[in-house]
Amino acid sequence: MNKGLIAAVLGLIIIISYNHSHALCVNTSDANLRSGPGTTYEKTWEVFKYMPFSKLSEKAGWYRVKDVDGDIHWIYSKLVTEEFKCAVVKVDKANMRSGPGTGYSLKPQSPVMKYASFKIITMDKAWVKVVDEFGDTGWIYKRLLWIN
Repeated sequence: MNKGLIAAVLGLIIIISYNHSHALCVNTSDANLRSGPGTTYEKTWEVFKYMPFSKLSEKAGWYRVKDVDGDIHWIYSKLVTEEFKCAVVKVDKANMRSGPGTGYSLKPQSPVMKYASFKIITMDKAWVKVVDEFGDTGWIYKRLLWIN
């Protein structure tokens, strides 16, 4: 194998690992976000299970993260995971449907409001199948979500 090919493969692995390691999801029923890395810092937001974040850095067991609005917070590392992908509604409200398209019926919890967070089950073209913290599933149009 030539050196150029090996370098390209290693570079691709590093890029994939780097991008994956920055996606975080809240894995507890709720979590407090803080203005700094510790419980003595001001609470900036309380979020719920499956809220996604972009990890920016870490310090002493805390992650500095960016949210759907681009705001920066700190969250304790044990409250988030990289094990699955999550999404949050980024518009005022979004319809949740029984299938991937507008021809499918609305789910009883529809519409879901801004900041409603979900674990991603699968994606089908422009639609995302999600589950909420209560186990309710449905499909939401991808452009209405911030997926990290």
